[in-house]
Amino acid sequence: MNIVANLIVKEIEPCLEFWITRLGFEQTLEVPEGKKLGFVILKKGKAELMLQSVASVAKDVPPMAKDAYRSTLYITVNDLAPVRKALDGIPYVVPERRTFYGADEIIVRDPAGNLVFFSCHA
Repeated sequence: MNIVANLIVKEIEPCLEFWITRLGFEQTLEVPEGKKLGFVILKKGKAELMLQSVASVAKDVPPMAKDAYRSTLYITVNDLAPVRKALDGIPYVVPERRTFYGADEIIVRDPAGNLVFFSCHA
């Protein structure tokens, strides 16, 4: 079994700088929706993420387009240093922290407003 997140976003293009340029994902598939992107698949190592525009959802599964979307991704990493560097200039939701269960975390929002937790369990 494999679970892949599909983030429903207003527009895909503003999200690509965050996921590809900053975090090193590779775009492996794109589906246009008019003059914009309707759907993309991004991969980094074994991690896979899908982004789909609301316009694409409206054509694909119309009842879903009426919903409001915000998701939270929890991404475990071996080291926060490269993440910290990649996110330079992006505001943290809360200051970098150590949780009660011993994980060090950085929490930001992607350009679509989704929460993204980067967690290192040292």
